[in-house]
Amino acid sequence: MLTIYSDDHRLHHGRCELIDGQLKPCFEMPSRADHVLQRVKARNLGPVLAPDDFGLAPVQRVHSADYLEFFKGAWQRWAATGSEGDLLPFTWPARTLRSIKPTSLHGEFGYYSFDAGAPITAGTWQAAYSAAQVALTAQNAIQQDGLPSAFALCRPPGHHAAGDLMGGYCYLNNIAIAAQAFLDQGRKKVAILDVDYHHGNGTQSIFYERSDVLFTSIHGDPAIEFPFFLGYADELGEGPGTGYNFNYPLPAGSDWAAWSQALEQACAQIQAYDPDVVLVSLGVDTFKDDPISQFKLDSPDYLSMGARIARLGKPTLFVMEGGYAVEEIGINAVNVLEGFETV
Repeated sequence: MLTIYSDDHRLHHGRCELIDGQLKPCFEMPSRADHVLQRVKARNLGPVLAPDDFGLAPVQRVHSADYLEFFKGAWQRWAATGSEGDLLPFTWPARTLRSIKPTSLHGEFGYYSFDAGAPITAGTWQAAYSAAQVALTAQNAIQQDGLPSAFALCRPPGHHAAGDLMGGYCYLNNIAIAAQAFLDQGRKKVAILDVDYHHGNGTQSIFYERSDVLFTSIHGDPAIEFPFFLGYADELGEGPGTGYNFNYPLPAGSDWAAWSQALEQACAQIQAYDPDVVLVSLGVDTFKDDPISQFKLDSPDYLSMGARIARLGKPTLFVMEGGYAVEEIGINAVNVLEGFETV
């Protein structure tokens, strides 16, 4: 399987995030992608190529112009104040406040974010931009070159980023950008399967009112798990998108037996939809030893996961998302890919 990867991911290395009432070192760190790349090479999964540059146009098909302008220029504005450290938001337009965009940097950051888990550093824009190009290059390998599958080793991840909102370690929604590119290049129907422990709230929101993208997600129950405010089973889409959104929230402690039942349900929806291509938000934070998740999948389970996805029989793009047990992230991610290729 072809892997697309960029060293630019190392340009984004946040010092801290606000979690559990403390500023802690970021769980989303460069070594995550490094371990996956090492495993891809150790297992001889296939060629590893650098991304092409498709420019901002395909990114703008998903993200608003004002959001991209803010994100691209935020660090320069921060550095101009003489401040040190990461740029982090600290206030948001909550329910009793107006959703209005201020002119100050901190006010705008609150307007364009939903948590304090997406620090902006000197290299964050370039890292996120390159991650989107990684996804687009892998998409192009399937769409234009006719490959049956490809792996976009993206970092930072993307599935929590909405059209004009960052958060949850995510800035640009890599899988949504790739999905839109497939549609813009002639595909009629795209299915997204999100297997990350945390609900892909950004991806859902981008396609929630559309019927040309089926979104399915298996994740921790948002009543007790991040992102808390999206990912419930009764969210089925709106308007033309009604009936094209399916969430499968599971309780803490769910193992492969429970998780695989949800996977069967999601696959049944995908098969009924009969998409032209399947995109997988490949988060492996469902692992039993992940430090910020509560499922109990073990490394061999990821082989079975990949094999089941392969039986959908569709061209498939895998896009890297979460996974924070750094020593095992490469094993588990590559197990999915190897399981896919055994079928």
